Amino acid sequence: MPESATTTQRQSNRKVIASGLLFALVALTGVLIVLYAWNLPPFHSAIQSTENALVRGQVTIISPQLSGYVVEVDVQDFQTVRQGQLLMRIDDRIYLQRLEQARAALATQRAALANFAQSQGSARATIAQNEAAVANADAQSRRASADLRRVEELAADGSLSARERDAARATRAQTVAATAQAAAALDIARQNLRTVDVNRGALAAAVANAEAAVKLAEIDLANTRILAPRDGQLGQVGVRLGAFVNAGAQLTALVPQAMWVIANMKETQMADVRLGQPVTFTVDALNHARLRGRVQEIAPATGSEFSVITPDNATGNFVKIAQRIPVRISIDANQALAQRLRPGMSVVASIDTAPKGPAR
Repeated sequence: MPESATTTQRQSNRKVIASGLLFALVALTGVLIVLYAWNLPPFHSAIQSTENALVRGQVTIISPQLSGYVVEVDVQDFQTVRQGQLLMRIDDRIYLQRLEQARAALATQRAALANFAQSQGSARATIAQNEAAVANADAQSRRASADLRRVEELAADGSLSARERDAARATRAQTVAATAQAAAALDIARQNLRTVDVNRGALAAAVANAEAAVKLAEIDLANTRILAPRDGQLGQVGVRLGAFVNAGAQLTALVPQAMWVIANMKETQMADVRLGQPVTFTVDALNHARLRGRVQEIAPATGSEFSVITPDNATGNFVKIAQRIPVRISIDANQALAQRLRPGMSVVASIDTAPKGPAR
């Protein structure tokens, strides 16, 4: 074989080998990329990370319970406040007069209840008077009966006239009627006492109702002063002096110091996640500064289960999507940068699932 042909053959073999090596390298690179993307060996790691994580805090919306004109605003945007500090005040003149009105009604009801003792004493005195009248009428009836018997005996032997006998009978009838009348009056007096006793319950209930009205008026008057429910920092103050606000209107927001991180992990990442495991997270707003924390709680369901409309996967075109499970991460103390965290900041959370924390 000529030398030129041998050289050409060698060059052809080198090209085939180079092409094979290049293909093998490309295939190996593709396999490695897939293994890395799916977190499979040799790229498997005990660190489970997600960018779907945010700083959270107990943001409280400050709203009035009453409607009225704002007559005082004692705070500014982003001001730090203490629990019980006055933030704003609503015009209290109407509510003050309602309180005075309720107190006057309470005084009236208490006077009516105090008058019950006098009414009860008067009713008992009337009963005693009617009992005496019954006794007197009964005595008069017995005397008239005795007189009538004597008159009947004398009239029988002619000693008395028929006219005198009829008069004695009439007197006897009058005393019997008087006795019945006195007994009826006594019964009426006793019924009046029962009515007075029953009315005492109504009077006591009226006093209790008036006392409750006073307390409600006091609560309304106190609610004209809008106070900070806890220590924290205010958001933007959305109300100005002289503005009319309705009950429930958002005036500002209060953000306390307590914060945490919510990391929405894929369900495929949750196999080894346990409470107490160490967490590191970087904060986008702090130039990706790294902070530490711990897994504090794991949600009892996926995030989709807490949505208003839960997904229905009972359809023919079902596509499986990895669900997200919220994980609450506490922030370790004694970290200077933790003071700069704000609710809503984006973070990248990484949970170390190596088997060294408490299992749960």
